[in-house]
Amino acid sequence: MKNNENEFKIPFNKPFIIGNELENISKAVKENLHLSGNGPYTRSCQSWLEKQLNCRKALLTHSCTGALEMAAILADLKPGDEVIMPSFTFVSTANAFVLRGAVPVFVDIRPDTLNIDETLIESAITPKTRVIVPVHYAGMGCEMCVIQSVADRYNLFVIEDAAQGLLSTYKGKYLGAMGHLGCLSFHETKNIICGEGGALLINDESMIERAEIIWEKGTNRSLYFRGDIDKYSWVDLGSSFLPGEINAAFLWAQLEHANEIIRKRCLLFDYYASLLKPLMEKGQIRLSIINEDCTSNGHIFYIITRNFEERTLLINHLKKYGIQAVFHYIPLHSAKAGKKFGRSHGLLHVTKSISERLLRLPIYYEMTEQDVEKVAERIKQFYS
Repeated sequence: MKNNENEFKIPFNKPFIIGNELENISKAVKENLHLSGNGPYTRSCQSWLEKQLNCRKALLTHSCTGALEMAAILADLKPGDEVIMPSFTFVSTANAFVLRGAVPVFVDIRPDTLNIDETLIESAITPKTRVIVPVHYAGMGCEMCVIQSVADRYNLFVIEDAAQGLLSTYKGKYLGAMGHLGCLSFHETKNIICGEGGALLINDESMIERAEIIWEKGTNRSLYFRGDIDKYSWVDLGSSFLPGEINAAFLWAQLEHANEIIRKRCLLFDYYASLLKPLMEKGQIRLSIINEDCTSNGHIFYIITRNFEERTLLINHLKKYGIQAVFHYIPLHSAKAGKKFGRSHGLLHVTKSISERLLRLPIYYEMTEQDVEKVAERIKQFYS
């Protein structure tokens, strides 16, 4: 079978339409007459995020990568400054800071939640450390109380990579809305989608005005359109971080149904867990763990196999039946660019082990309980 999602009866992910996505796009073109950035749909999405997540300001971006790059500029990083982050994350988490000349310092993850091990952060701090980047893997919250306490003691920025975490919570607070800044993704593989898209959440009020300037290509254009100044000009660093209004129009329809989407994914997540629990009880696999201080948005359902070879065989077994299951990150510290631009703190044994054994199972909004049963049945067949 070809390695193409269209060839799978049950693909790993599937983009979907839930409401007025196409109608909104038509309205943006025919009625609003606005297709560039910062139009009515953009502002509606931003307002929804601010009210729902209780953040000071939300700015839509063309991607979560763009949001991370904005955050790196706002942190005023200089060449040689250090940024503590997990190695088990997507390349954008590191790239955003490397582009400013900073050095990623890779710290190991916890074996249970697969998030950065908060007990290792303080020992990774040096006089050059400026930022801590908690990555909320699979929409499961990092230990933010500990991380923020360390950051406060050393006067460090906290920038949450909450790409996978929309509407998940940690101790009653939404992921992305606790650090100085938070970054979200609306990529088509996420729960709430618009193809390519993201958002920067600004939780420190003192950073809002500069964030708007960076967002508007380094100009004070936002102040001009609010009538605070009579003309705008280039005043700071910036780039073209705004998404087009068509993406925002699509996203707005998804946000209107966000709770419904999350509810459905969580039902699928829980059904997987109930069907595969017997394999976990036999010690054949390990299932996703939800921290008692957290609520999950059902973004990723993964299993952890006993070794790399077993995972490879299981992937091929599922593929034979038209089921697409995929592994995840190759640790950044072991990659060519990771070695060139960053450094490791410790041996990162957990990161290496998890990377070789983790397998993500199909989960998407239009997936049915029958689909989940088929996947679980084939996994049980493999282990029998």
